Amino acid sequence: MKVPVWNPAVEFLEREALERLQLANLRKTVAWALKTPFYRRRLAEVGLHRPEDIASLRDLRDIPYTTKEDLRESYPRGLLAVDLEQVVRLHTSSGTTGMPTVIHHTQADLDAWTELVARCIVATGASRRDVFQNMTNYGLFTGGLGLHYGAERVGMLVIPASSGNTSRQVQLMRHFQTSVVHATPSYLLHLHSALMDEDTDTSPPSLRKAFIGAEPHSEETRRKIETLFEIEAYNSYGLSEMNGPGVAFECLYKTGLHLWEDAYLLEVIDPDSLRPCAEEETGEIVLTTLQRQATPLLRYRTRDLSHLVGGHCPCGRSHRRLARIKGRSDDMLIVNGVNVFPSQIEEALMKAPEVGTNYLIQVEKRGALDRLAVKTEVHAALFAGDARVLSDLRERIAERIRAAVLVKPSIELHEPGSLPVSEGKARRVLDLRPAF
Repeated sequence: MKVPVWNPAVEFLEREALERLQLANLRKTVAWALKTPFYRRRLAEVGLHRPEDIASLRDLRDIPYTTKEDLRESYPRGLLAVDLEQVVRLHTSSGTTGMPTVIHHTQADLDAWTELVARCIVATGASRRDVFQNMTNYGLFTGGLGLHYGAERVGMLVIPASSGNTSRQVQLMRHFQTSVVHATPSYLLHLHSALMDEDTDTSPPSLRKAFIGAEPHSEETRRKIETLFEIEAYNSYGLSEMNGPGVAFECLYKTGLHLWEDAYLLEVIDPDSLRPCAEEETGEIVLTTLQRQATPLLRYRTRDLSHLVGGHCPCGRSHRRLARIKGRSDDMLIVNGVNVFPSQIEEALMKAPEVGTNYLIQVEKRGALDRLAVKTEVHAALFAGDARVLSDLRERIAERIRAAVLVKPSIELHEPGSLPVSEGKARRVLDLRPAF
């Protein structure tokens, strides 16, 4: 099979040449960073005053980590490394949990970001012959504009549908023969439910691929999307601090997410001890930008958890691969002393064929103990039959989750469409315990 590729000169670069390119780009990034008050002070503390002080990639470990709190404290322009006249766009986080983070972009930054997204799209086998419907939010959220410009660079016909308005999404798909979509996994599952409510044609015949991301999800959820729509779904990884989408993407072989190492220096560390993790050991992803001028970031702690995939991908690309994102270190729940990741619950839940497309994890305090409850939609036909069937299903799901997370939850079964639906990032966890 011929491997689809956007930029073969970089994507298949031999490892030694790739590391030489990384070192050159790291020195440029340090030069940009030294123009900001924040990094001038931070780097001076470790004796780094010039880009030439970086002798090898190993010297990266001498640089302190950058955190989300650093970005918030530098709001709005404390990390700006160029004159404001050179900035052509900015994106910010929502700021729902505090001061937002802001990332500025020059035109060169946007061009480099667009090239990375184009690489991602083509690696999945999509091409200029496809009609691309972007079902994610446009605006300060990076997912919409990031994929939009990347798809246009590839030459695809782009439908900027944005998020929500499901009936309109379906209409656009059918009228314009959409072949590739970009959406959150939860929204695609909701979209399928809407198609089932509308008629029996639940898989638009032109649709062949989906790019999914923006929220952690299990392999079982991806397979459910592929089965329901009879398509191929590809995982993506990005975060607004690193531009947005385009950091890493699966190729046709789906052996992990290729992280573009000419644009990002990757580390995986233990989030507690900060020691480097071995290959295939799960830890926190740490990234350094290598191509961004306006807002360079050195050793940024993403809080996202994953591990490096060993071996080589059949596609032949030399850039290292990440496993799917397990979750975030700050999303972990502690339930009666046990560490529980929502992704573990989802993985166990989606193995039950009776389970529908929406669920909610709820934690509350009952006396001195925590109570874990999982609410999930199941097929409507189950409610018309023997009550014992529902009881058996509740017990089977509870035992499957207990085996995965060592905590047995109570299970609530709901009819399709009865749980709240999010048209953006799904809110899967509701922690009702009092804060101390």
